[in-house]
Formats: sequence, C-alpha cells, structure tokens
Amino acid sequence: MPVRILALVGSLRSGSHNRQLAEAAVKHAPAGTGVEIYEGLAELPFYNEDLDVEGGVPAAVVRLRETAARADAFLLFSPEYNGTMPAVLKNAIDWLSRPYGAGALTGKPVAVVGTAFGQYGGVWAQDEARKAAGIAGGAVLADVKLSIPGSVTRFAELHPAEDTEVVTSLTEVLRQVAEQTAPAAA
Repeated sequence: MPVRILALVGSLRSGSHNRQLAEAAVKHAPAGTGVEIYEGLAELPFYNEDLDVEGGVPAAVVRLRETAARADAFLLFSPEYNGTMPAVLKNAIDWLSRPYGAGALTGKPVAVVGTAFGQYGGVWAQDEARKAAGIAGGAVLADVKLSIPGSVTRFAELHPAEDTEVVTSLTEVLRQVAEQTAPAAA
C-alpha cells in the first residue's frame, strides 16, 4: 500500500505558485508514494470551540478530519503573508489539532515547504507552520525543508513541475517524508 501524503495548500488563489508546487508533488511523487491535494480549506469556518461539539461539527470540518485521518503524513505548502503563514493554513491546523491529544495530525510526520516572492522563499511562514503543526501534535520533520525564493519571476513562465531543480528538491522532500512513515504504513 502506498504512503498517503495529504497536501494542505495555504493559498486559495487559483494561480498560486504554492498550489502549483503541490501539483508538482502530485506529478513527481516517488514510487510507493501518493500525494493528494486537499480541496476545501476555504470552506472551513474559523476554529470555534462552540462549533466543535459532538453532533455540531460543520460538515466541511468532518470531511477534512476524515480525509486527514486516512493520511500517513502531511505536506504543508505555505506562502508568506505579512511575515507569517496564511490564516487558512493555520485554521486547518487548528481544526486538525482537535480533539486534544487525538487530532488527525497527532504523531504523523509533517513537513512544510513553499515558495514566496521574497528573497528567502517564505521561511518565516514555514517556520511558523512547523511550530503550529508541532504544537498541534504532528511529528514535524524540522530538517526537511524547501523554500523557493522569487516565485513571481521564477515561475512566471515555468510551472514548478517543469523546473528540474525544484522537482529534484521536492522529490527528495517526498522521499524523506515517506521514509518517516515507513514503520507506521507497514
């Protein structure tokens, strides 16, 4: 059975370079690894404990949690919005952190990658996403990183899936994530 990696993309923009990077992960996933991009983060209400009660959990959250529960690992794609991760990604992490101690992220490998226009490729946002995912219970792979700077110019005419350097780096990230799931997936 292949290792199932769920990709959460922190940009809702249809032409997002982070979305394109996630598409590249799907296209170039190593053998024995499958990457699924989660569709529907925009449908999640902001986390509210009043909504997170038995029989009252919004359908969009139930779907996210069920999909995440089937995943062996997570790959978060984060652009940088005002020096930190986008609210939509933080909100997904918040929903996946519950119920406390037994959320869908708990104990599963999580890696964070991304691209941004700036010269550092969104490293601040990605560091914040790692921090939040770890506090939420994920087994964050702190040394598995990929931050691609200058996204607006680098990917102006070239999809990340066609950029040899990006594909090589992204494939290595996926290999490392899959390697961390091997005992759990077996």
